[in-house]
Amino acid sequence: METRRLGRLEHRSSVLVYGAASLAEVDQDTADASVAEALAAGINHVDVAAAYGDAELRLGAMMDDLRGRVFLATKTGLRGEEEAWAQINRSLERLRTDHVDLLQLHEVGKLADLDLVTAEHGSLRAAVRAREEGLVRAIGITGHTHEAPATHLEALRRFPFDTVLTPLNRTLCLVPGYAEDYAALVEAVRADDVGLMTIKAVARRPWPDAQRRYATWYEPFDEQPQVTAAISWVLDGHPEVTGIATAGETRLLRQAVLAEQQRRDLAAGEAEATLDRLGADDYSTPFVGADA
Repeated sequence: METRRLGRLEHRSSVLVYGAASLAEVDQDTADASVAEALAAGINHVDVAAAYGDAELRLGAMMDDLRGRVFLATKTGLRGEEEAWAQINRSLERLRTDHVDLLQLHEVGKLADLDLVTAEHGSLRAAVRAREEGLVRAIGITGHTHEAPATHLEALRRFPFDTVLTPLNRTLCLVPGYAEDYAALVEAVRADDVGLMTIKAVARRPWPDAQRRYATWYEPFDEQPQVTAAISWVLDGHPEVTGIATAGETRLLRQAVLAEQQRRDLAAGEAEATLDRLGADDYSTPFVGADA
């Protein structure tokens, strides 16, 4: 699997980042098998969060074997300094490790969220304390809205985050202003040598009904040509991206791995053409309502 440099952290990260949200509600055997599948494919970066159900516990149960093989990232979505500090320490206990490589401030997708985490007693203070005490190596930020790229650009003005995890796919870039906000963020991460990762590469649209086939909160692509096109569109069209977080569903991991291999066989423009043949009802932003 291709690897790319994760900004100034220098880690050579696999272009697929294991999205451990997929482990939130599975048993240990399923978790073990899924992580083994990821490692066998060449994935060397695991992304989890305190809010992902039992995912930290599932990873913790395999940590003796896993820790030396992967770049390990977790997240806190709490906004206050003391509550975030407690959650960071709880995450380390659940993960059965004395440190993580990256701690990310989670779901900071709007300026109001950014104001909270960067306040005098906000969660950023806890993250900095954790880094000073050797509990985390680096600090990043994530977000899940149409405003995320612009919010993350402002975040970099306020604090030298080591990484950014922001949404990117073809249909998001058709939302008015999104492509311009993303381009401005890219300019900033390049200037400061920040590692840029993306999410929602294979998000197809909000679930159209209550019959959800997967654990993801959005409907993902699950037909291989479309999965391959979606992943190729990000990785081959955006060299600034160091990695894509895989979908939060263990049953979709194999398709993502195959897509990373198949993308090399696509002709120039083929990925975008495949996605653009989908109608607006079949392919749209996953962010709707209050989350937009």
